[in-house]
Amino acid sequence: MNFSIEDILLGASILLLISILISKSLGRFGIPALALFLGVGMLAGSEGIGGIYFDDPLSAQSLGTIALTLILFSGGLDTRWDSIRPIIWRGVSLSTLGVFITAMLIGVFVSLISDFTLLEGLLLGSIVSSTDAAAVFSILRSRSIGLKNNLRPTLELESGSNDPMAYFLTVSFTFLLTNEGAGIWQLVPMFFLQMSIGAVMGIVMGRAMPWVINRIKLQQEGLYPALSLGMVIFTFAFTNLINGNGFLAVYISGVMLGNRNFIHKGSLIRFYDGVAWLMQILMFLTLGLLVFPSHIVPVIGTGILVSLFLIFVARPISVFIGLAFFKASVQDKLYVSWVGLRGAVPIVFATYPLLAGVGKSDMIFNIVFFVVLTSVMLQGTTLTVVAQWLNLSEQDKTPKRVSLGEDMGYDVRNALVELFLPDRSTAVGKSIVELQFPKTALIVLIDRGGKFVTPNGATVLEKGDKLFVMIDSDEELEKVNMALEIE
Repeated sequence: MNFSIEDILLGASILLLISILISKSLGRFGIPALALFLGVGMLAGSEGIGGIYFDDPLSAQSLGTIALTLILFSGGLDTRWDSIRPIIWRGVSLSTLGVFITAMLIGVFVSLISDFTLLEGLLLGSIVSSTDAAAVFSILRSRSIGLKNNLRPTLELESGSNDPMAYFLTVSFTFLLTNEGAGIWQLVPMFFLQMSIGAVMGIVMGRAMPWVINRIKLQQEGLYPALSLGMVIFTFAFTNLINGNGFLAVYISGVMLGNRNFIHKGSLIRFYDGVAWLMQILMFLTLGLLVFPSHIVPVIGTGILVSLFLIFVARPISVFIGLAFFKASVQDKLYVSWVGLRGAVPIVFATYPLLAGVGKSDMIFNIVFFVVLTSVMLQGTTLTVVAQWLNLSEQDKTPKRVSLGEDMGYDVRNALVELFLPDRSTAVGKSIVELQFPKTALIVLIDRGGKFVTPNGATVLEKGDKLFVMIDSDEELEKVNMALEIE
């Protein structure tokens, strides 16, 4: 049956709307939105009630590559250098050594429990070796999970930076399986070359992007997202063209751009946040359409064993080894082990052996899909519970903050923060002039029960006030909190 472009657009829009509405209604029960998107895709597929036949791994891979590029860039754009600087080497260790160990352990295990050869097992292990940036970013941020000991930036940095390693391993073992004369030692220099080129390109484009955005002086504000999008895609494509790792380049450039001042920064960050969510939805819907549930049934036994081994053995071992060089408690390591969410990225990577014609590639794809579904449903629904059980959960007290002048590209230190005045604060009942405020801090607006008050020195603070305070440093924010007795 041939579909017109109108038919395709109508079907895509209906699936998109259904996915968002279902995630809104069922998300309150703790079911991850990503699992719901996959479910909608499967229900709409050829073996579901929708009856849409889709068996095109190349299109799914192409869409997945574009989606992952934008998701990684958006994640990098939201990453604050101040938050990841103390834990950067922990994240790097988990995203390289941790991924490698996970792939090796899964590969050996699969070759022992099935008729897979060791190389085929290592390919499967490589595909499921990385945590998924889309899954980790969306679940941690949508639920505002507060974690002690810098665990949240550690997890976000790991998930954003470990896809390049998994991609390299997947492509490498696919190459070995399709080229009998190839040797594994050929991959070592290739690894260092790809990662080095990717890192250098990420740094170069991370410096070039804000320079271009600030100096090009476009007359239409709406062109800035298009300009930045073109540079992101160029970063990925050109890096791959010169044999570098495009995913690594995109993530690094996103981190560097997000920590610099450039015009329309706030609007661009919101643009990429929306694009990242759209890409996640489209990617999970497409991959849900691609899978045939009847093909999963024969591999359920193997899938369960691989899932359990990955969650309870391979991931914890890789985390404990990866964090052995750093100061981290057992509880920290256990929680990082549990947040080993697998998402759409392993399913996208599973299309590489499919397209390369690797033996058992269809079986590998279905096992990977089952592992991802198990991970999202089991781990994704219990992140808060496990954090509380390990005594690592805390209220997210990070105040909302807007950096003044960032949308105009000004390099200013001032920021406007939103602070809630607790009932027990001794500042309640006092006038602003009586507070021991730093001289350069200023309360510019008060939200009092939905009514906004423009304050002056004689304004008396009341319990429940929401204060908008202008500050110029984190040290000054601490002094403001002390004056207001906010923890």
